[in-house]
Amino acid sequence: MPRPALRLAVEIDGDGAHPAAWRRAAHSPGELLTPRRLARVAAVAENAGFTLVTLDDSILPPASGAGPAGRIGAVERAAFVAASTSVLGVAPVLATTYAEPFHVSSQLASLDHVSTGRAGWVLGVEEDPAAARAWGRPPVEGAEARAREARDGLRVVRDLWDSWEDDAVIRSVATSRYLDRWRLHAVDFTGETYSVRGPSIVPRPPQGRPVVLARPGLVPDELVDVALVGGGSAAEVAAAAGRGVSPLAFAEIEVALDTPRETAGERIADLERHAPWTARPDRLRYTGPADGLVSLLLTLGGRVDGVRLHPLVIDEDLAVLSRLVLPELFVRRAAARPLPGTTLRSSLGLPRPLSRFATTDGAAAAPVREETR
Repeated sequence: MPRPALRLAVEIDGDGAHPAAWRRAAHSPGELLTPRRLARVAAVAENAGFTLVTLDDSILPPASGAGPAGRIGAVERAAFVAASTSVLGVAPVLATTYAEPFHVSSQLASLDHVSTGRAGWVLGVEEDPAAARAWGRPPVEGAEARAREARDGLRVVRDLWDSWEDDAVIRSVATSRYLDRWRLHAVDFTGETYSVRGPSIVPRPPQGRPVVLARPGLVPDELVDVALVGGGSAAEVAAAAGRGVSPLAFAEIEVALDTPRETAGERIADLERHAPWTARPDRLRYTGPADGLVSLLLTLGGRVDGVRLHPLVIDEDLAVLSRLVLPELFVRRAAARPLPGTTLRSSLGLPRPLSRFATTDGAAAAPVREETR
């Protein structure tokens, strides 16, 4: 069965995928962390027709010494983007390696309310031991332990989103009741490193659950809405997409495009004088003219549900994507724009899930939330 038209996402953290991308940015270095800069990039992405923007994050500053020494938190930036756009989905990176799942669930539920149902979550992992020191926590060492924290954290977050049924808020003036206490449910989780008991403090998100994106193998596929797949070639990407059981698969693609003044190769060579652009096994890389990228995306169109693009330099490549790549995909009906008034789930063709605690005969009242580590 053929897949529907591609959904398009783009990473807009920093100045681009290259660690020295700031050297070619169209703004002064001091403007990177300003609201004006973020709003401008988000507006370009929304007007171009992207379904979703993602925002990378970590408690640590960007790793390379060639790039900026700091960033504003992804959730805070995502909330600003949500308030300054109308149809664009917004998905910050958040890791549960050291962060409390209760706080993560509250942040993302709040973002979904602020955006009227356009929130997503790129599930991250903190691998650097320095992150543990920054959090003041014992290090989570080894891939298996980090995967356990991601898996347990995601399950708790999902349960907290579900802990309020959709009609828990009744606002009954006649009975002076704001909530139906029987439709709040206690999460009762005990893991290897922490326990959580009680409902969320934020009503259920408009989408039921914000869209969860994660790379394959990090958490069980059935807990993920969008698998972020990669590989060294289009065939490898297609194979990775075919192995998963998550509802959707997005290809991870780094892009460096020819501009009116320089080829992609010339632009990369200019940046390589300052820092290397190391290839990643979990991302496909395309360099060259816009029509070549269009051809690649058309090839992938029947094999993946969408793509997440990582531009070499946002200010340069996003302009080419907006003028030459996305319009061609829309003309060919190979990609779909998000529609006004729709949630991110609707734009991606995902159903709105019911709360797993939903009942027809009532349940015991929820106790006060407790969380221990």
